[in-house]
Amino acid sequence: MRLWRNFPKALCIGLTLVIVNILLGFYPKGILQNLILGQLHEKLPLPLSESDGSMIKKISRLEMDLQLLKESMKLAKMEQEKVDNPLKTAVEAKASKTKQHRPYKKLFPYSWLFKQWGEDLSEAQQKEAEDLFQKFGYNVYLSDRLPLNRSILDTRDSRCLQKTYSSQLPSLGVILIFMDEALSIILRALTSIINRTPARLLKEIILVDDCSSNGELQEDLDKQIKLHNQKHPGLLKIIRHTERRGLAQARHTGWEAATADVVTILDAHIEVNIGWAEPILARIQEDNTVIVSPVFDNIRFDTFKLLKYEVAVDGFNWELWCRYDSLPQAWIELHDATAPIRSPSIMGILAANRLFLGEIGSLDGGMLVYGGENVELSLRVWQCGGKIEVLPCSRVAHLERHHKPYAQDLSPAMKRNALRVAEIWMDEYKYMVYAAWNIPVKNSGINYGDISSRKALREKLKCKTFDWYLKNVYPLLKPIHNMVGYGRMKNSLDGTICLDRGPVPGHTPIMYSCHEFGSQNVYYLLTGEFYVGPLIAQTDADDFCLTDPGIGEQPTLEPCSKAAKNGLHIHWNFRQGGAVINRATKRCLEITKDTSGTYVLVLQICTTQVWEIQHTLRNWESHNGTILSEL
Repeated sequence: MRLWRNFPKALCIGLTLVIVNILLGFYPKGILQNLILGQLHEKLPLPLSESDGSMIKKISRLEMDLQLLKESMKLAKMEQEKVDNPLKTAVEAKASKTKQHRPYKKLFPYSWLFKQWGEDLSEAQQKEAEDLFQKFGYNVYLSDRLPLNRSILDTRDSRCLQKTYSSQLPSLGVILIFMDEALSIILRALTSIINRTPARLLKEIILVDDCSSNGELQEDLDKQIKLHNQKHPGLLKIIRHTERRGLAQARHTGWEAATADVVTILDAHIEVNIGWAEPILARIQEDNTVIVSPVFDNIRFDTFKLLKYEVAVDGFNWELWCRYDSLPQAWIELHDATAPIRSPSIMGILAANRLFLGEIGSLDGGMLVYGGENVELSLRVWQCGGKIEVLPCSRVAHLERHHKPYAQDLSPAMKRNALRVAEIWMDEYKYMVYAAWNIPVKNSGINYGDISSRKALREKLKCKTFDWYLKNVYPLLKPIHNMVGYGRMKNSLDGTICLDRGPVPGHTPIMYSCHEFGSQNVYYLLTGEFYVGPLIAQTDADDFCLTDPGIGEQPTLEPCSKAAKNGLHIHWNFRQGGAVINRATKRCLEITKDTSGTYVLVLQICTTQVWEIQHTLRNWESHNGTILSEL
């Protein structure tokens, strides 16, 4: 073969270079060159002559020839093996190819992190990524490898690009609050704010660390802040809480430190979009009593891709959990996609005139950990002379965690904060919050903190009532005026099981072991309806009513308006400790054991079975004639 015909020549070259070959066995190529060149420099302090340069070129050429020799001998050996044992060679080649393209074993096949990402990660990389995901609730492994100054999709309506703004806008202060974020997340937020906010408008960025335990948020973050301040003197400031105070207090700390005309309070896991600041500053310049919100887009927790969210207004339910509501008809009829949108509430990201925010009490530091603080501020703004708007031309991308590692169960804090809001701002409607959370109105056992200073603030500001708010700002939220009982509902035959909504989707109520989740919430109205399941109580959606279809033995659950329209029987007579009797069919709701020995709900001729509901309210007489009241 050709390679073997050239072998004597290659061997001759190898013998000629034997000394260099020995040296290369002890020294890597780069080191050998450095040694030779170093010796030449020691002997020749002046620039190398042409002859010296020629010598170095020869040495380099010899090294190249030696490398070619090695390659030639390796190829020759492989060619000969193919001739001697072609079957073995083919098998090895196939095995090598299979090994090269074999996918890595999936270590975490059920992890949400790897549903749409991470196919090519080695097992060690998967483990590192999953550990970080569990710690932070988003893909830190990917975040650490993405550019800090990455571009994101401009999600504004095209008409926003045609708007112009005054050259004399107020100054802007940005407050970034965080607790145990990944460093790359914070740095990307800072980078986006600095790069996408006109320097003439951006006065300060204040970082508030709510007692993080993540080590890289100490010295490493300080170094990055120092680097930014070298480029932008005095722009960045960091304040660290020495104990955990919660979101509301962290936002208040940032507000206290701010000096700009307008403060924007952001989470640290965001990326602001192009042109985000000018609409905010222009609107607050027009009216300093308006609290504004940008439109949020979603940064996926796993892939970090940006998903555009449609414009909506911010609302909440009776548990005071946030929700998106549909756009007001009055705004739609304007046919102006750039116009501010009146909103009943605000999410955690907001902007306000700094002085006005102080006048109405800034943030309620009595709200703990997380949840409800945005609703508290919203009610205070509307009831005390301000207004809330969403600005379609201001877009901020928000990284939504898959889980919040610092508090896996947020319901205790949410419950406590919700009661605080209800007691301060919701007047005679506060029972709706208690009922939604299934808490007794009296003697709840929950300490929502001292509210005397906030009530005094309300009196000082001469704030409007919650009834005014419902009628003029948020008519979508519907109170139930004739509710008389709520909570878990048990039958006298077995006190360990409760009436339950059953599997969703589905229309069949069941009896199930008693627990504290919303599927076992029951609400009885003086007009006779039983709502079963989490309380909705909104004008655009139905609660589920317990029905007697009139045929068969099983009760059903149907949306109340649909059930009434279809002639299902949704009205029941019930007194605490008495039977549950359908007003139309006269059948009783009772329980009986099926063939497996499990209790099931049935509709039948009344026996001696009776029911009790967990909590009772006003204007409901018991069977012995006394008034039961928790208000």
